Amino acid sequence: MKKIFVALLLVSAISSFGQVQPGGLGGADLDRNPITTAVPFLSFAPDSRASAMGDVGVATSPDVNSIHWNNAKLAFLDKDLGVGFSYSPWLGNIVDDMSLSYLSFYKKIDRVQTIGVSFRYFDLGEIALFDDNANSLGIENPNELAFDGTYSRKLSENMGLGVTLRFIWSNIAGNITQAPDAKAGTSVAVDFGWYYTKPLILSGKDSEISFGAHISNIGQKLTYSTEGAENFIPANLRIGTAFKTNLDPYNSFTFAFDVNKLLVPTPPIIETNEDGEDVIVKGKDPNRSLLSGTFGSFGDAPNGFKEEIQELTYSAGLEYWYRDIFAARAGYFSEHQNKGNRKYLTLGAGFRYQVFGFDFSYLIPTDGQNNPLADTLRISLLFNLDKGIDEGG
Repeated sequence: MKKIFVALLLVSAISSFGQVQPGGLGGADLDRNPITTAVPFLSFAPDSRASAMGDVGVATSPDVNSIHWNNAKLAFLDKDLGVGFSYSPWLGNIVDDMSLSYLSFYKKIDRVQTIGVSFRYFDLGEIALFDDNANSLGIENPNELAFDGTYSRKLSENMGLGVTLRFIWSNIAGNITQAPDAKAGTSVAVDFGWYYTKPLILSGKDSEISFGAHISNIGQKLTYSTEGAENFIPANLRIGTAFKTNLDPYNSFTFAFDVNKLLVPTPPIIETNEDGEDVIVKGKDPNRSLLSGTFGSFGDAPNGFKEEIQELTYSAGLEYWYRDIFAARAGYFSEHQNKGNRKYLTLGAGFRYQVFGFDFSYLIPTDGQNNPLADTLRISLLFNLDKGIDEGG
């Protein structure tokens, strides 16, 4: 019955937006060495604004979804409290019942302190299960969730820090009675964020430049079995910058750029020796402790520095606002072909009216047809309430 458990684990991995490349399932292209983790849904862009800008968000202006992109930005919000809800059908080009939902909330304590909470739910849809003899074992509905609590504080008028504590629950095994050793995986993790923003006057126009860094999902490894191996969760380093300029009192543009690096061990190259044993011929053993795996991820790629650079992903985005009412957005995301080859354009728009907001985004793969990324749509609703903030603190 172990095949049942393995199949469900693969379902979770496939849902990470990866795609099979030539030389992947049965090929022999050793250059292609993507990194996989447990609970990849933690890395999915949850909201429509950032996803419409190519998945940038570490240094863009703060909003209710900053808990995911850079928790330090929450302290720079100018409203008293806000609520956001985002929904996205997932891999809609393949299945019709998989989805990601994201609920977030923030509240200003005073002029320099803000708290926030968020809840993320990933529904993997219904999955038909079979045993080794192709006998039906029924239908399961695997799901995963994460709950966050955040504290963000300004250190000065221009700089702030944030910290988030996260609980993760992943039930990809469902209620399979035929696999008694299978269980829901749980983990706890922490995020740390830094944000700096500086007003500028360039060519007589009000502008602003911002920088951000965010380390997310630093936490214990997760296992789905009482006897199974532990899996790293998707710890990630995100750094980036954003530049906003007001063309006039009604029109503004923001340009943003992010770089991401998974802080997870790179799979080594393994070969079978003359005794029939698997041995590592290049790279390092991925079965390491949390700290060794996280910090060692900067230098453990089998092909050295060249492969380490290949593990970086890049996002670039553009946002236009008219009178802070209507927004148009576009972006691009790029991942090296040896590390997953996700490449896509993004488009989106937003609308604000008094305390309400609405955003949507759409993803367009750039590598041809029949891509699981195709037709990815996200919808976000926002609610912000303003009142006098205590000037103390």
